[in-house]
Order: sequence, then structure tokens, then C-alpha cells
Amino acid sequence: MLNDWDCILFDADDTLFHFDAYAGLQRVFARYDVHFTDSDYADYQAVNKPLWVDYQNGTISALQLQTRRFTLWGEKLSVAPEVLNSDFLNAMAEICLPLDGAAELLTMLKGQVKLAIITNGFTALQQARLERTGFRDMFDALVISEEVGVPKPDAAIFDHTLALLGNPDRRRVLMVGDTPESDILGGMNAGVKTCWIDHGTRPLPAAITPDWQVKNLAQLQALIAQG
Repeated sequence: MLNDWDCILFDADDTLFHFDAYAGLQRVFARYDVHFTDSDYADYQAVNKPLWVDYQNGTISALQLQTRRFTLWGEKLSVAPEVLNSDFLNAMAEICLPLDGAAELLTMLKGQVKLAIITNGFTALQQARLERTGFRDMFDALVISEEVGVPKPDAAIFDHTLALLGNPDRRRVLMVGDTPESDILGGMNAGVKTCWIDHGTRPLPAAITPDWQVKNLAQLQALIAQG
């Protein structure tokens, strides 16, 4: 099956890298002598998750998302939301680890197909993580929605990425990601094949149909290697 692909596109958060926002937020707020609790995290996500939906739908900008999610905490601590957001991205880079199997998969693919990351995450974090994990040289393109101005699932960010990769036949491009509404729907919108990494935390929405479904990167590696 490796011969079936010219390009493989990856999401970043919870696809190649662990993304433990709770641990990152605890690390941030400890600097302000705040014990950040489960309840605090639930309150944060009640604000954060709808903002991500708005961002993916194109109704707010990356900057608006990053500041609005910390507005209430900024008021509590008398700290600018932009500062808290920067602290958070730095903390997430510091605690970043690749998911199990990521290094082995990328090593197998490097030089066999063109590789790219398409992420709705933010520039400061993505670049720092690639440096820290040693993955930076694995990829032919790193495409960040904040820089392109269009998030997944908009086909335009895929069009941009594939142009960077030489406009391959889309039937020979695979998009891999864990979020159906951005990664898989985005791949479908762009006319490429898709593989959903199902971490077992949520059902697949009815209208979104990946071509393949795996539970981890080791299963994906076996699928690509053996067909």
C-alpha cells in the first residue's frame, strides 16, 4: 500500500503529538500561584471548545480564539489574555511528547513519500514542538492555518498544501487525523483519501466517512506497509 501514495498529510495535535491541555494549563497557572483544578478546566473548555468551532467555521480569527479563551482568567489575574496565551503555548511546547509510534512511522515514510503537516494549531507551538522532537526535517511542508488564514476543514488549506507539494494526483494523497470535523471532513472536501485515528473518546459523526479507521499509529504503519 505504500506504493499507493505520493503524499501523506498529518494533523499535529493528538495525531503525531500528545496534547495534554490540562497539564499545560496547570503549569501556566502555577506561575501565578493558582491551583488549577478539574472544575477550572471544565470551565475553560466550556469557553474554549465553542471558540474552536467558530474558528473552524471561519467566523473568528486565530488571534480572537487565542485571546478570548483567556479573557476571564486575564480579568481574574490582571494579566493580559495575550500573555496567558503565550505562556500556554510555551508550556505546551515544554511538555510535548510524540505519540507512541510516531517516530517509527515517520522514519518508514521519509524518502518514500512526501510528508506534510496541516494544523489548526498555532505557529509558536508547532515550530517549537517540531524542533524539540527532532521531527522538523521529516516534513516537506508545515502548513499552519494561522499563517494561511484558512483553517481545516476548508479545502483551501489543502489546496495550498498540495501546491507546495507539486500538485500530486489527489487519489494518491492520504490525510491522517483524529478530529473528524476538521481532518476527515477537510480531506473529503479536498478530494483526498482519509484515515481517522479513533482514540475511542467519541463517536464518528454520521455524515463524515473516512476511507480507513485505525486506533493508533502502529496500526496505521501496518496498514500502509502491508495494504
